[in-house]
Amino acid sequence: MADVSKEAVIARLKTIPGPDGHGDLISLGLVSDVFVSDGRVAFSITVPADRARDLEPLRLAAERTVLAIPGVERAMVALTAERGPGAAPRPAAAHSHGPGHSHAHGPGHSHGPQGGAQQPAGPAPKAGVPGVGALIAVASGKGGVGKSTTAVNLALALQAEGKRVGILDADIYGPSVPKLLGLSGRPEVVNGRTLVPLVAHGLKAMSIGFLIEEGTPMIWRGPMVVSALRQMLIDVAWGTLDVLIIDMPPGTGDVQLSLAQQVPITGAVIVSTPQDLALLDARKGLAMFQKVEVPVLGIVENMSTFICPHCGGRSDIFGHGGARDEATRLGVPFLGEIPLAMPIRERSDAGTPIVAAEPDGPHAAAFRAVARAAWAEVEHARGHGRKAPAIVIE
Repeated sequence: MADVSKEAVIARLKTIPGPDGHGDLISLGLVSDVFVSDGRVAFSITVPADRARDLEPLRLAAERTVLAIPGVERAMVALTAERGPGAAPRPAAAHSHGPGHSHAHGPGHSHGPQGGAQQPAGPAPKAGVPGVGALIAVASGKGGVGKSTTAVNLALALQAEGKRVGILDADIYGPSVPKLLGLSGRPEVVNGRTLVPLVAHGLKAMSIGFLIEEGTPMIWRGPMVVSALRQMLIDVAWGTLDVLIIDMPPGTGDVQLSLAQQVPITGAVIVSTPQDLALLDARKGLAMFQKVEVPVLGIVENMSTFICPHCGGRSDIFGHGGARDEATRLGVPFLGEIPLAMPIRERSDAGTPIVAAEPDGPHAAAFRAVARAAWAEVEHARGHGRKAPAIVIE
């Protein structure tokens, strides 16, 4: 397979006229940063929001031009609709084409009956992930609280409880799952478009970290990230799973909101440390899921307390009990405490998470207790149609 360079893609895009037939996509500054890896090319084209539907031929022209480059196997081209000053851009349309192409349309996209009137624009229906029974988002209001470590060990703990489990690393800008699971290499592609997840400790996993070189910065705008995440959800051979854990990006930005709005998430687990600053951000995460009507399964207090391995003394380095108190105050379940323990960090760095490495140890027991509590909330939410709590931020 011939190597494909970013410069070659940009050179071809310079041959495509702008939306009004003047200039070209590159000279007009309409193309985002171009990402090229192993025959895959991804970029977005910025267009006015009110012209997004009419400019679909422009997107198709860009896609066909890129696919004609020797060595390009797949092209993911999105129209980014600017909605005016102060408004966040949204994906007007996100498509990925290659042999056996697939489509992913943004909110309000409707083909309508052939020859008939278009239906009024409205929220796109949430499409489930084939073969996956439940989707649990593991989220945090900020980074640095051990969310990814918790997500991986929660997935392994659910597996230890007899569930068929997969994990999606949704942190495009800072993927952690490959390191935490000790995985490397490229996923196999079948039928020209479907990715086969990698497996570690019996856990099926997918991450953008499998598709790019380690250390490569992802300079993508929100719509491109959302499009990539949809592909890693839908165009993956997950098989039959009881639950897919989604390790969400930290924070409460456009990416998190878009994913929660477009994917039927069964419920969310919020990870926080005990101190007030982390709890303030965790509260924002709870409020975000409440806005998009995703049930909050509960809060996990990570780095809850430290037990000295030498003297057995207890130190509440980040405080203790703050997450439990916050859960009580907000009326959401408290799922449990995970200690601040060196073996958890060491096992994570080595790619052998504590639940897999020491399944009968006290730290694995803590994660399994959280897993049981979270799954009980999943079943409760399913059985009672419970919605997210009405959270008031004072």
